[in-house]
Amino acid sequence: MKGNVETTLTQNIFRILLALFMTYAGFSHLTFNRIEFQAQVPDWLPLSKDLVVILSGIVEMALGLALLFWKKQRATIGWALAIFFVLIFPGNVAQYLDGKDAFGALDSDRARLIRLFFQPVLIAWALWSSGAWRAWKNSKNK
Repeated sequence: MKGNVETTLTQNIFRILLALFMTYAGFSHLTFNRIEFQAQVPDWLPLSKDLVVILSGIVEMALGLALLFWKKQRATIGWALAIFFVLIFPGNVAQYLDGKDAFGALDSDRARLIRLFFQPVLIAWALWSSGAWRAWKNSKNK
């Protein structure tokens, strides 16, 4: 699979927005939302919740910056980001099942449930805006 494919202006705008969102989210993991993000770490995970939040924040910043600047590997970064979204999904499920509040907006079961449905949107956003889907389809047609 080719690491870089041509993308449309719309895809580029959405890729930049996602990259900025990820970089901001990663920064917030390390600073002002650190405690809030710990609510998403499942109790069954055998690591310190703070360590998980710090590591995920670093990964989010790295993926966001890579999506923004590493043009030659943009499609690969899109896949990596999609996989990251899959890997953190159990934390969102645990937050819903345990009824843990976070960020002021996730203060009800309904809000936490609605949030679960946004994870597939983030996965699709990463794959589409980075050109990862097109790169994968092109590699299958060869």
